[in-house]
Amino acid sequence: MKIRDLTREWERSAKGRLTRTDYQVRLPLEDAARLAALQEMYPKRRVEDLITDLLGAALEELEASLPYRQGSEVIAEDELGDPMYDDAGPTPRYLELSRKHLQAMLDQDDAAKQS
Repeated sequence: MKIRDLTREWERSAKGRLTRTDYQVRLPLEDAARLAALQEMYPKRRVEDLITDLLGAALEELEASLPYRQGSEVIAEDELGDPMYDDAGPTPRYLELSRKHLQAMLDQDDAAKQS
């Protein structure tokens, strides 16, 4: 989700699956004031929900902005028959680690539900 799409989402007020872990952060005053302004504009959204949505959107944009570095392996051809190379930049490692941590969190959540 793009950051620009958040206000539409906040007006619809959707929820997703959440971790059992709480994260505590201290914010710069300017950011806290911006969050307070958003919470006043969207009173059905808790500040914690706004932070969750903003963080999710920022992580998606960060992922999209990770630099592509052409690898040495040809993984496909485009519509013109030109070779497409694997990504030797940070994106594959980031995605691999994200999947690893997601699976660990899902396993932990499932184990907690069964006990």
